[in-house]
Amino acid sequence: MAPFDLTDRVALVTGGGRGIGAAIVTRFAEAGAHVVIANRSKDVADALAADLSRRGLAVSTIPFDGLDRPALSNLVDRVAERLGRLDILVHNAGGCPWATLDDLDEDKLDKALSINLTAAIWLIQAAAPHMRARRYGRILVTSSISARLAMGGGAHYSAAKAGVNAFIRGAAFELARDGITANAVEPGFIAKPGRGTLSTTENLSRIARHIPMGRIGTADDVGYAMLYLASEQASYVTGQTIVIDGGTMLPETGFAVERQWG
Repeated sequence: MAPFDLTDRVALVTGGGRGIGAAIVTRFAEAGAHVVIANRSKDVADALAADLSRRGLAVSTIPFDGLDRPALSNLVDRVAERLGRLDILVHNAGGCPWATLDDLDEDKLDKALSINLTAAIWLIQAAAPHMRARRYGRILVTSSISARLAMGGGAHYSAAKAGVNAFIRGAAFELARDGITANAVEPGFIAKPGRGTLSTTENLSRIARHIPMGRIGTADDVGYAMLYLASEQASYVTGQTIVIDGGTMLPETGFAVERQWG
């Protein structure tokens, strides 16, 4: 088998329209998988699917309308019914409704938990029987180094991502004898041009100065890690979270980077 070959595999990727999600979809499709994109902005997903289809790649879309248990279970079942199987599940959809501890309310907390953590739980629960029936599966979730580190205004987001990491370990244990692996990646700062205050040119430059590798990560840095975890070559890796941060968590403080490189 050629390394990282996903020929004939069926993959469902949530949040697959832009950025990291689009990179995951593209890398999986190039590796031979039929990728189904579930994205809340379906027009964005449709545009990506059309672009990749013109390259001869197998990519389609499906509505991503709800985050409750019945809606997510139905999403998984529809993909498996449409394509006859589900081999790979990637929950990449996420988000952070920023709020300081004093300003945090029920709505922002619910939004952070539902898209980042609860949706992952229900999707994995729904996907497991389809994978168990074939004794093969790859479950992947996009977490964040925020699960380990803090930034003002994101305590609830950090809690959600820490929950993801813990759930992945538990799910991996329960599914280990079924031929199913469960892993996550924890991106650090990944460039998302034009999206949010952290993605302005000035802020990207300021952030890069505190990263040992001296640059912001790219969506493909995450996409290729996901491709590895989805492949046969990662069959003995489960219950892990792979940090992809250019060494962000290595220095004790930003001062250490400045003292080392100026």
